Amino acid sequence: MRSSPTSPASSSGDTAAPYIDDTVRWLERAVIGLNLCPFAKSVHAKGLIHYTVVDAREPQGVLLALRSELESLAACSPDERDTTLLVLPHCLESFLDFNDFLGDADQLLESMDLDGVLQIASFHPHFQFAGTSADDVTNCTNRSPYPTLHLLREESVDRAVAAFPEAETIYERNIEVLESLGASGWAALEVGAHDLPRGCSSSRKADGESQ
Repeated sequence: MRSSPTSPASSSGDTAAPYIDDTVRWLERAVIGLNLCPFAKSVHAKGLIHYTVVDAREPQGVLLALRSELESLAACSPDERDTTLLVLPHCLESFLDFNDFLGDADQLLESMDLDGVLQIASFHPHFQFAGTSADDVTNCTNRSPYPTLHLLREESVDRAVAAFPEAETIYERNIEVLESLGASGWAALEVGAHDLPRGCSSSRKADGESQ
């Protein structure tokens, strides 16, 4: 498991660097650049996002890494680390498998008595909302370069929502933005993975909505 506290790793010898660089590019160009999450810009600018690349090839290894990162985030001051992005370039490439894994992730959160303290959001290169086709551009609101678990503090989420009086409209606005951008516009952002493993074509519809 390789970590970077707040920014892309730059050492050519660091195997985590390409994955973190791709993730930061996606964050800056898509999430922040398209304002898909109005709350992301501030924590990014302040250097409060922690990036961890997980080397595990099996879900059990991902759960071990997730436990470690949940413990670390809970123990850190929000002024030091507000949120964590857990990047999984070697595991759960299939959205079906990833979607199933989220139940185990939530069970882990509850078993650690962190439910209500932290929460886990998710992004995936093949994310698909229920009722959409795989090539529907609106799925891109939740598509990241690699399978990614986003660990957030409940207090930070509540504070951000309170500061944004129309938070419930974010999802609708994001759909409009992606539909206006179109598939070619999304592709032009070049926010995909530069080293995505093969065999990632499986997809599964999700019942949730973009945050």
